Amino acid sequence: MTPVGSLPRTLAALDRGGLQSEDRTPVVFIHGLWLHATSWDSWVELFEERGYAPWAPGWPGEPESLPAANAFPGPMAGTGVAEALSHYEELIGRLPRPPVLVGHAFGGLLAQQLLARGLAAGAVAVAPVQFRGVLRLPPVQMASLLPVLRNPLNVRKIVRQTPQHFRRDFANAVSERESNDMLATCVMPAPGRPLFQAALANVNPRTPVRVDTTVDRGPLLLVGAGRDRVVPASVVRAAARRYRRATSPTEYMEIEGSGHSLVIDHSWQILAETVLAFLDRHGLSPESADG
Repeated sequence: MTPVGSLPRTLAALDRGGLQSEDRTPVVFIHGLWLHATSWDSWVELFEERGYAPWAPGWPGEPESLPAANAFPGPMAGTGVAEALSHYEELIGRLPRPPVLVGHAFGGLLAQQLLARGLAAGAVAVAPVQFRGVLRLPPVQMASLLPVLRNPLNVRKIVRQTPQHFRRDFANAVSERESNDMLATCVMPAPGRPLFQAALANVNPRTPVRVDTTVDRGPLLLVGAGRDRVVPASVVRAAARRYRRATSPTEYMEIEGSGHSLVIDHSWQILAETVLAFLDRHGLSPESADG
């Protein structure tokens, strides 16, 4: 069931923006840890201008506004990958047809899972967290995880980003001023549990952090960021190799010079135009649907 705290936003969103229209291609944006759903606002505006019906619902228990999420993050505590996946499955089930998914970090993992389950027409996973079977774990990535993983109690807690940690790992490819601006306008506390689940995915046979890479599905684009410390591009390339036996369209691209903040920093529109071109190339754009 969708948490009570997120119902007003999700129900209202379904009634506006053409999401219930059969004539517009729905796009669902899924954020990762530490970013609030409103961090997609610029993307939503751009995709709406291009004829899509965009929607950026939050994670289970996520407050509607960023100030509320920073002040009262408690409902998100203990949320894991399985809970988030069920949440988005329910929300997508309310749409009149399978949407296109655009996910970042853990949102990119969820986008791949939802696509593999046949719930989406196509997906883009930007700097997606690795799933079971992807063995690549660079030292720089492990260092970015240690502040959370070193305390096992964080598995059930809400974890906050410090300005120093955010600047070092998330926003390392932009100026300090831009890092501080993003921290103030996009970042919220996040549940620690998904990080523990991802870290243990390859030693836990029952992990929810898994993706069926061979199933027949819609087109998938995996995007790596050249300077990413949270999910290095080498990790995304390793994930792309797991799809080598896939018969469905699978693409990988890398954006040099970008860090993990590439969906919200000053260069976000370059990435967005790349995503739009991918959708058009695979017949998932509004123009393709009209044709």
